[in-house]
Amino acid sequence: MRWLTVVALVILASLQCWADTYLQNPRGSNNRLDENTANRKNANRLFDSQNNDKGGYNTGDLFKGEFGSHARRQYSMKYYGSGKDAASKLMVEWTNQHGCGRDNTKLECNIVIQYMCMNNGTDDDYPFSSSKSTDEVLKRVLYMRDGTSTNTQDYKAPNKGESDKKYISRMETNYESRVSKTRGLHETVWWYDMCRYREANGGLFTADQDLDEDNVGYVTASRTRQNSDGDRSGYECPEERDYFPYWVPTLQTEHHDEDAQRTPWIDAAWLGDTSKCSWMKKNSFNRNAKYRCVLSTESDERKYGRSIDEASCEEEGGSWVKFHSFLEVLTDVTTESDCKEAAKSEGDNNIFWDKLRSDDETEVCIVQAPIMECTNAPWTRVNHLGNAYGYDKHFRTPNASRFEFDLPYFPSGDAKRCVLRLRYNISTTDYDGWNTFSDSNENDDVIENDPEIDVFGDGNGFELALNTAQTGRTFQDRSHIFQVLPRTDDMAGKTIYNLNVRGKRGNIVQTFPATEYDFVPDHLAITKDDLVHVQWTGSNSHDNNNDGDAGEGKDGTDRSNILQMNDASESYPLEIKEASFWDGVRSLTDPDADGTDIAIGLASAGYYCSEKGTDNCPKDMSLDGLNPAHVPYWRVNN
Repeated sequence: MRWLTVVALVILASLQCWADTYLQNPRGSNNRLDENTANRKNANRLFDSQNNDKGGYNTGDLFKGEFGSHARRQYSMKYYGSGKDAASKLMVEWTNQHGCGRDNTKLECNIVIQYMCMNNGTDDDYPFSSSKSTDEVLKRVLYMRDGTSTNTQDYKAPNKGESDKKYISRMETNYESRVSKTRGLHETVWWYDMCRYREANGGLFTADQDLDEDNVGYVTASRTRQNSDGDRSGYECPEERDYFPYWVPTLQTEHHDEDAQRTPWIDAAWLGDTSKCSWMKKNSFNRNAKYRCVLSTESDERKYGRSIDEASCEEEGGSWVKFHSFLEVLTDVTTESDCKEAAKSEGDNNIFWDKLRSDDETEVCIVQAPIMECTNAPWTRVNHLGNAYGYDKHFRTPNASRFEFDLPYFPSGDAKRCVLRLRYNISTTDYDGWNTFSDSNENDDVIENDPEIDVFGDGNGFELALNTAQTGRTFQDRSHIFQVLPRTDDMAGKTIYNLNVRGKRGNIVQTFPATEYDFVPDHLAITKDDLVHVQWTGSNSHDNNNDGDAGEGKDGTDRSNILQMNDASESYPLEIKEASFWDGVRSLTDPDADGTDIAIGLASAGYYCSEKGTDNCPKDMSLDGLNPAHVPYWRVNN
């Protein structure tokens, strides 16, 4: 079997560590859901974070109580997407423990920011049923969700020599009964099953780690240097998680589903050594087709093989098929000429007419995401889960690490539901991680597990606590599900700045490694033509078993508000009637609301929605049993 030799992302730290990276905005889950404990209940619920159990934020609540078993009572953040000629800017903020940034001599580091989306649909598309009908099974298998249970999705694994008939039967079991409507879902079970068949890349440096054979009889992509036992986290593929850019297309379905429009992972940014930007962009899936081995397209046969190169695929009896990445497919554009016309007025996206996969029979109008951004990572010192030094104009020092992300533009005008993930990849500098491959495995001259160092030169060595599974390693955090909404007509051509709240209830010790409350961004300079989307959410179940509830208000609740201060150095807010800031503020989404209405809604954390009451915003939300954990999301201009 041939192997790919790759210059993949170098994955993490020096010596032995249990380190961390945490998304602060948008709120990172760290696999939390709605726990009322300081520690998460399930570290493998959706993904492998490698983080401490104490990190993360709960899913937002829509009303004043806990959402419990009712998915409709969860609140997903709702952002307006970018337009073809103006961006919607979301400040991504995170902390990472082991340092990063240019000229950091103690480690190699990079940050990968990606997102995955699908059509949002309606409430009827949410998988509320356990029926085995085709429609309900598709909902459970495809619909991205936070879920209402902290359990991990179930999975029935393949065995060695599995026949096509047994494969079909096993996958029917996975689809119909192993994927639960109540459990969270990001990647699909189809994607993970393909990972369990695909052979691990034998060109990778795994040091002296012994990657166990999978039950199919060989080492698969479910096992890596830092996950040699093949532990499963949701339906995430460990090899894809640990290496970037990945050599296999990250599509989540066998064929494109027009209703779901499930995207692969879309690359938003790579932050690291800028001398590698050209190579990274060239190998990003956003604009560069990737291939995988397809054994069959027949419904009663297994579709994917073990091979990861063309020659081996042909030996296996498969076809080496090319796949395009896509942000969406314009299903109402049915001719090449109309697709070319759509491309003329496009912004940073790429629109073209082609087959999504080279063995398809029909061509479609494909929308691809912008070329990923590539720049320096914020500089942070080693063993400090705190503020960073930034290199660009959008970064005020000191602050947590930040990247200003332009939310995607979907030309279809359809609302989407998405998840964002941030991967923190660090590697020891004891060897050249970019140029060390499998021919150096088991070579103690490169690096070894727990080496003895003869410090005194007398033959009595000190054992260095060095775990080679952790000298190249990836940490990760992901947001909860959020929505990207199409713009209204009066937002056209205007830059939107998303103003959110980071942090949660408690003092600094109780919240750590999350933070106490603050706005993100905390400084915002805009022009008269810009728009600000004010929005935040919180949880009604975060009381850490009554051991993390410092602060005012009802126990276990998150609440935030906005009031004008006369001066940033003072502690007392102005009365609303004296707060001149709101005089020129208007809402695009509630034109009947004046500045005072908006000020009251934001000041009272949504207890009152406005002064006089409007069609979109009743005067007193508490009368409707709301008093929500999220703020009424105003889109305003000044």
